[in-house]
Amino acid sequence: MRGAVLVAIAASIGNLLQGWDNATIAGSILYIKKEFKLDSEPTIEGLIVAMSLIGATIITTFSGPVSDWVGRRPMLIISSILYFLSGLVMLWSPNVYVLLLARLIDGFGIGLAVTLVPVYISETAPPEIRGSLNTLPQFSGSGGMFISYCMVFAMSLMVNSDWRVMLGVLSIPSLLYFALTIFFLPESPRWLVSKGRMVEAKQVLQRLRGREDVSGEMALLVEGLGVGGETSIEEYVIGPANELTDDQGATADKDRITLYGPEEGLSWVARPVKGQSSLALVSRRGSMENQRGVPLMDPLVTLFGSVHEKLPEMGSMRSTLFPNFGSMFSVADQQHKTEQWDEESLQQEGEGYASDAGGGDSDDNLQSPLLSRQTTNVEVKDIGQQHGSIMSMRRNSSLMQNGGEAVSSMGIGGGWQLAWKWSEREGADGKKEGGFKRIYLHQEGIPGSRRGSLVSLPGVDIPEEGEFVQAAALVSQPALFYKELMDQHPVGPAMVHPSEAASKGPNWQDLFEPGVRHALLVGVGIQILQQFAGINGVLYYTPQILEQAGVEVLLANIGIGSASASILISALTTLLMLPSIGLAMRLMDISGRRFLLLSTIPVLISSLVVLVVANLVDMGTVVHAVLSTVSVVIYFCCFVMGFGPIPNILCAEIFPTRVRGVCIAICALTFWIGDIIVTYTLPVMLNSIGLAGVFGIYAVVCTIALVFVFLKVPETKGMPLEVIMEIFAVGAKQAAID
Repeated sequence: MRGAVLVAIAASIGNLLQGWDNATIAGSILYIKKEFKLDSEPTIEGLIVAMSLIGATIITTFSGPVSDWVGRRPMLIISSILYFLSGLVMLWSPNVYVLLLARLIDGFGIGLAVTLVPVYISETAPPEIRGSLNTLPQFSGSGGMFISYCMVFAMSLMVNSDWRVMLGVLSIPSLLYFALTIFFLPESPRWLVSKGRMVEAKQVLQRLRGREDVSGEMALLVEGLGVGGETSIEEYVIGPANELTDDQGATADKDRITLYGPEEGLSWVARPVKGQSSLALVSRRGSMENQRGVPLMDPLVTLFGSVHEKLPEMGSMRSTLFPNFGSMFSVADQQHKTEQWDEESLQQEGEGYASDAGGGDSDDNLQSPLLSRQTTNVEVKDIGQQHGSIMSMRRNSSLMQNGGEAVSSMGIGGGWQLAWKWSEREGADGKKEGGFKRIYLHQEGIPGSRRGSLVSLPGVDIPEEGEFVQAAALVSQPALFYKELMDQHPVGPAMVHPSEAASKGPNWQDLFEPGVRHALLVGVGIQILQQFAGINGVLYYTPQILEQAGVEVLLANIGIGSASASILISALTTLLMLPSIGLAMRLMDISGRRFLLLSTIPVLISSLVVLVVANLVDMGTVVHAVLSTVSVVIYFCCFVMGFGPIPNILCAEIFPTRVRGVCIAICALTFWIGDIIVTYTLPVMLNSIGLAGVFGIYAVVCTIALVFVFLKVPETKGMPLEVIMEIFAVGAKQAAID
């Protein structure tokens, strides 16, 4: 995973520049006011600080749809260029109007970075460490603030402090960011697949994962192109074909299903479990939490929780209960080696889609199929004749090495597996009709209970030492399945190449799909609550709070001026955030996002209540100083552990690939509008209700946020993005039914 980690670190430099800019403007505004005599013009002073917020809000409106069109990487390159240009213009700035223009350009760069870096990291990171890597932007932003505060503090000690140099230095690290985006960052493999550029996507995945065979994940990315569709939850017992025996002859054979992945080898079969799994029961009958006295709990939250309760230990690409579970779907009967659907090699007798590789690509592994099919009563030649322009079949034996063992697993991360099954039925005219179903599987139960559930199946004789698993499955149509084609070709699967889906691009109607709509509700809601939870109020008024507590006076008594003391206090506060963010990175994929939010928000509420009491009750100088200082530090540290990074992480995880850019732009626009509202209403609120009143409102908002997270925000740790999208669709439809 080294490749994915390095790419995430490089991408998060954009957030470091955002933190850098926030700190430099906070320190340099003291000197800008003096030069341009802005003491009597607070509106201009506010505009200088807020112009970057305005720029970020404007650019965010376009960033999502444009990134879906041109890609994530070009937008990050543009962001680095905007950072560089704004630094040069701020270094020059002959008057306040040029400075305002520079701040606007700077805001454009900030908006692109803050909006798209979490999306980019989510689309490139493995599920097991996606949360940790997506906490890097928060760490980089705080690190940038600390470095910048130190630089500004050193400059403030000079006899002639130059604010232009303070702001213009931004151009130097932006050059590093530009070089990394140009020469090091690859394009998002999910975006490449969405555009039908399969060869490039595979090469990027090989680099990010550090292994040659990534056909399983390639298949997953293709399946992620779908939006909506009917999904059901089923439960199977899965085992080797030669060991799963029965005593019911041909009748029982009808219940058997052969599962296929993008690779080939041995054959495994699945049999549906009679009755309902606990996971299926949750999805169909509403939330188990409802039975525990929480009627407002979203079934989606319980559905995600049920999945996590039944997953094996996270952190491995394979199941810990069944080591071979990762590869068992990668196989098909040896006699069916030639029956493979290849989404990339669609050149057939002069027609079909052209592959990115052209005819000269010699990498056999590049042609690993994205889909395999079971032999049925429908002859292969019939499908080939009717679907010649849609698909082709080819022989591929390059995946078989070392005496026929599969060279890779079908694991797609977080203990999940991807497979397909061929299903067919007899139509009204007596003809066979068939098609593929996509299956996301995860193992259920523990060794002690697994055998009991298997033995309980009627007519199934389980060998004492047999290798079997009980797996819950999300079953739905493949992403590239088109009903229109089924009308034209009643026999065989109606599948198209990804480039066909890519040509359509994002569809605004997709935003009204139940799963997408539900995800938008969660994303927009948590962004609004984050902004009104008080981070900007506490951040902007930290010097004033600590000054009232007597800390700034103490620093002034040791020979440091008032301005320098204010900057130094902010730097020390920022420094204390870094170990907290480091702890959050460690826990993000172990304890999970939901756990961190539910653990840290109560601490935010408590610290705000203490600040309110400290400002209302006369406790004496020492007690007031200690309570205020400790409360501010605890507030900052807990915020950056939970409510700081997690909203952006969640918003980058819960939307389908095809509309992810549009949806993340909606959430980011909510973020920036909320930021502007909070920033501009603070002075008015301070004059009307005072500092204690402002903190009281923030405490109320944090309480509302705690309830919202408990009832509406699911746990997404360790799950592939495509599976998260699928469960959102299931949970949203169930919530509509309930």
